[in-house]
Amino acid sequence: MDQRVDKAAAVNGAGERPPLVRPTRAEAEAAVKTLIAWAGDDPEREGLLDTPRRVAAAYESWFRGYSLDPAAVLARTFGDVAGYDDMVMVRDVRLESHCEHHIAPFIGVAHIAYLPRDRVVGLSKLARVVEIYAKRLQTQETLTAQIAEAIERYLAPRGVAVLVEAEHMCMSTRGVNQQGVSTVTTRFTGAFHLEAGYRDRFLGLVHAQRRP
Repeated sequence: MDQRVDKAAAVNGAGERPPLVRPTRAEAEAAVKTLIAWAGDDPEREGLLDTPRRVAAAYESWFRGYSLDPAAVLARTFGDVAGYDDMVMVRDVRLESHCEHHIAPFIGVAHIAYLPRDRVVGLSKLARVVEIYAKRLQTQETLTAQIAEAIERYLAPRGVAVLVEAEHMCMSTRGVNQQGVSTVTTRFTGAFHLEAGYRDRFLGLVHAQRRP
């Protein structure tokens, strides 16, 4: 990636966001070589010579969400829905993200529903919102909230429900080494937050048995 000033930056002590200068591609690849050497291997041996380039390319894919805008994805809506105003739900959206504490993957699914007012959005756009936020360094709690808040902000529905369930490699491959453990997070807004009936319908559909 070319060196440039990125709007996303950490908050400094004064509560302001200083500009974040992204390293060059060459600097990123040099950092990978340093990590290889720190791990105990020789970055100059044949099998590792091209690894820094591959890792940098992988990072461009894994973290492409930083260059994507949920507002643009959710901008186009449709009003010709014959007055439909009940729940719209997309289940089992595959989710691949990386934990911001260890840069280890966490993989699972997101279930999303919203109650439209008078317009709906293309179903693939809901999956795209998941991708935008998943392809960043994340915690599952933040990811769940961001998905719900983006739909709430840009669609202005009567309510949003999001449930994310995922397995974290930082927990299953290191530390306590607990494999097969799922983490579940939820966020409800509007009618889903205020009315148990909507919330129960959503959760019932999330857990409904799928046909083989």
